[in-house]
Amino acid sequence: MTDLTELTAVQLVDGYRKGAFSPVEATRAVLERAERIQPEVNAFVRLTGEEALDQARRAEERWRRGEPCGRLDGVPVTVKDILLTRGQPTLRGSRAVSPDGPWDEDAPSVARLREHGAVFVGKTTTPEYGWKGVTDSPLSGVTRNPHDPSRTAGGSSGGAAAAVALGAGPLALGTDGGGSVRIPASFCGIFGLKPTYGRVPLYPASAFGTLAHVGPMTRDAADAALMLDVVGTPDARDWSALGPASGSYTEALSGGVRGLRVAYSPTLGGQVAVRPAVAGAVRRAVERLAELGAYVTEADPDFTDPVDAFHTLWFSGAARVVQHLRAGQRELLDPGLREIVGAGARYSALDYLAAVDVRMELGRRMGVFHGSYDLLVTPTLPVTAFEAGVEVPKGSGYRRWTGWTPFTYPFNLTQQPAATVPVGTDGDGLPVGLQIVAARHRDDLVLRTAHALYGAETALVTARSAG
Repeated sequence: MTDLTELTAVQLVDGYRKGAFSPVEATRAVLERAERIQPEVNAFVRLTGEEALDQARRAEERWRRGEPCGRLDGVPVTVKDILLTRGQPTLRGSRAVSPDGPWDEDAPSVARLREHGAVFVGKTTTPEYGWKGVTDSPLSGVTRNPHDPSRTAGGSSGGAAAAVALGAGPLALGTDGGGSVRIPASFCGIFGLKPTYGRVPLYPASAFGTLAHVGPMTRDAADAALMLDVVGTPDARDWSALGPASGSYTEALSGGVRGLRVAYSPTLGGQVAVRPAVAGAVRRAVERLAELGAYVTEADPDFTDPVDAFHTLWFSGAARVVQHLRAGQRELLDPGLREIVGAGARYSALDYLAAVDVRMELGRRMGVFHGSYDLLVTPTLPVTAFEAGVEVPKGSGYRRWTGWTPFTYPFNLTQQPAATVPVGTDGDGLPVGLQIVAARHRDDLVLRTAHALYGAETALVTARSAG
């Protein structure tokens, strides 16, 4: 029998259309899986079983009549507990946030999913206010890696990544301010997309400003394209949102990579020390892109590590996000968050504007770079998942999570679309991710390149099975 928790959203919708199975069956299977994995992995802050089943029953009736209400009618989804979800508390991983309502509004991306009939099975874990690249918080504890529960799932959308990886819903909404979709997606072996800033509207506005993106976390690129077609539409509450996309991301998947100019930068010009197992898996995937017809050149973008500017913007945002808290409430915060809040409060307006200048120059350099190359390909991370419950790998010498994420946060500064694709594992069976970056507004190129890689992998597995 078909294991409904292993199907993608595209496959679920096709099955509903054909009457092979129902939204209620799929939702029950996902809820059972979520309840089973929760004690060990801790992907959820809240499961909404009865509400989800009620939504699934209504979707089932619509499919029975042949009148689905949208492109995701009856598909189970999860929402990171940073994004407002009507009828459910959004606690942002913090004991300083009161669960008292009213919780009467959806974030734009959640609203679009609801309009298209998605079934909301739960809210997923996040570090406090999404401040770091791993997922643990004083409120909900430690979220663990699906491949090895002694390791971290990454963050800050760690619960979302773990849920998708373990079949607790094929679609998840995450947020990404410095890699928070791509980091956990890479560590957990799934697909994650940070769209061009503004492609997915955000409300309320993030205290981290225009670093913060909302993006899909899925089994593959086809599901992410479908999800982006749904959530990537304007919302009047976000003044910085982009206008309607020029076409369907799903329809753009079939373009392939033949003729695309791909710059492969394994270490950002020697700036990043990458573990050999990671470097090898990424290089093999890059070779597959060349075999598929892309013009691959080893080339590095022209920038030095912008971590100081990123810290200025990120730490200032953290200070702003907790500015309203009383002294007693601040004592409830994650100690690491309190540290960066203190640093952020000490920056001046001139410090902030100097960081904006660095950001603008980085954006200019990447704009020029993409005049020569359609895509930049790098490792998503230089390491695989390390021990759970710590911000940095033990013995690494890093002070903050940005020390081991040098491939991700630069492209939040530039607002470019960037995705991670699983391309193998290391010697411990832990997933390795490849990052695909395109010029602003070229989310279609990122998705179609990822889709081509998934297609090549599927063909390879099929050939091995036949042999």
